[in-house]
Formats: sequence, structure tokens, C-alpha cells
Amino acid sequence: MIKNDLFLRALKGETVERPPVWMMRQAGRYLPDFMKLKAKYDFFTRCQTPELATEITVMPIDQIGPDAAILFSDILVIPQAMNIHVEMKPGIGPWLPNPIRTAADLDRVVVPDVADSLSYVMEAIDMTKDALANRVPLIGFAGSPWTILCYCVQGQGSKNFDKAKEFCFTQPEAAHDLLQRITDTTIAYLHEKVKHGVDAVQVFDSWGGMLSPVDYQEFSWKYIQQIIDSLKPVTEVIVFGKGCWFALNDMAKSGAAALGVDWTCSARNARYLSGGNITLQGNFDPSRLFSPPATIKKMVKQMIDEFGKDKFVANLGHGILPNIPVANAQAFVDAVKEY
Repeated sequence: MIKNDLFLRALKGETVERPPVWMMRQAGRYLPDFMKLKAKYDFFTRCQTPELATEITVMPIDQIGPDAAILFSDILVIPQAMNIHVEMKPGIGPWLPNPIRTAADLDRVVVPDVADSLSYVMEAIDMTKDALANRVPLIGFAGSPWTILCYCVQGQGSKNFDKAKEFCFTQPEAAHDLLQRITDTTIAYLHEKVKHGVDAVQVFDSWGGMLSPVDYQEFSWKYIQQIIDSLKPVTEVIVFGKGCWFALNDMAKSGAAALGVDWTCSARNARYLSGGNITLQGNFDPSRLFSPPATIKKMVKQMIDEFGKDKFVANLGHGILPNIPVANAQAFVDAVKEY
């Protein structure tokens, strides 16, 4: 049994002594020990080497003590497995040299055997479970099909993903074909992760907020719903849609265990829009971790007061930034633990 199961109890909506805490992207770039590994190994080498992924996943558990671990990996391992070439370019980020722009481009896209093509992720889960020794739960994750499509079509990060939207609106059949293939791959991938022992999964819809509420239903939410429907019988599913406050009501009826909220949506609005009965996760502004530790602690207490201690997972409203002082990340975690 997991010694600290606070996170899992909060996902089930149970009464807890304090909210659990973890941080998106906690396994990584703000930790000095991570930067040493980064200097030695390129990004996808770190993702694809189970020993390195394990070391990075466990690092924050040992060093700052959150209540859950999240597997070090990347959402773009899915397109890689689907025969879409992805690189990580310094100073640019994700780089896909042959983006999907036409229906004909889909001829080279496969729905893979994830147990084979993503076996390195499963090995990392096995090793991480051993290294964690049941101290805290382990979260597995995937990007939403829409967010993955954004990279596959745009070819890199973007402020507005205009090419991805153009593809959806001018070639909707091809877009839905690609979205369904990504969805099928993601469902198989998350099931495989559960089989290897992750205790919950999170779907990151990082670019959901780029779509209008109507387009969100068509090009993002209906695919996320398929993922929830398939995974719900076997694990807890968290959905985090950045900028997707407008969909919180639909999300709350989806069967997801919890919904992530970004820092632009107040606790009061998030509770109201989601109907008040579902566990919410968030929503501290990652940039606020630049504030002095005393200010961070005061603001975290205020955040928990506003959300309430039950049906709440304390987290950031998006991933932790690379240049946050470790002491400030520590102050965030400690403030929740001291609540």
C-alpha cells in the first residue's frame, strides 16, 4: 500500500486533513541536479533512458517532498511513436521538420503497438515504482489529442497555432482522422501505463484555450471524453485544460476525477462553473514563485482558504518555470503541508 495516499484520497473526494500538493513539471528544470543531467544528455535521451527518467522523477520527491511523483517524459513521445519525427531544438523547443499539412501526409502516420514503440516509458515506470518504494503515488500523463495535433501540424510551438487551426477548418475530415489516430494511440498508451503501475493519469490540454468554446467541443473535448471513458474504469483521470474555464461545466460531468485550473480562473469561479462537487487542482501562478518565500506561503494559504481543503489538490496553474529558486518551490510545498 502507498504510505502517503493523500493525493489519491483527494481525487476520490474524501475528507482530508490538508490538501495534497505536487507541481506540474516538478521533475526538472529548476533543480540544480537536473541541470547537471541536462548538460550531459539531450532531452529525448533523458526521456528514452529509463534510468535517467527514473532519477529525474524521484529527484523532487527526495529534495522538496511533494505528495505525488509525475513520471519524467514528454507529450511528444506519442507522435514519435506514430512515425512523426520530433526533435527538441535548443532555444526553439519542439521541432517537427515534416509537419502534417494534407490528407496525403496522413499516409505515413501509424497507430503503433505502444507496448513496443514506447517500451522505454514502461521500463521507466517499473524502475520508478521500485525507487519510490510506495512512498507516494506516481502520475502518468499524456497530451490531449488537440494539443498533439497542434505540434504535428504547426511543426513547432506557436503563440496562436494558426496553421493547426487552418488545417482543422479547411480540411476537417483529415483533422478528425488525425485526432482519432492520436486518441487511439493515447488510450492504448495510458492503459499500458496503468498496467505498469501508475496510480493516476493526467491529460494536458495545453492549447485547448486557443479554440472557441464551439470549436473546443468539436476538435478537443470529444476526444478527451473518449480517453476518460476508456480509462475511468481502471484509474483516476485528471484533465487540465489551460485557458479552458469555459468548458469546466462539461468537464465536470465527464467522469474525470479532477479538473486542473489555471491561474486566470479564480477559485470561486472554478467551483461555480464546475458545479462545486468535483475535485479541483491548481492554480498558483507559476511566476508568483519568484515572490519571497514569506509571500508565497501567505498566498498559498489564501489559495487553499478560497478553494477549501477538501476536493482540492494544491498545484501550480501551469508548469514550474526553469529559473525558480529551489527555496521558493520548497516554500510552496511547505505552505501546503503546514496548512
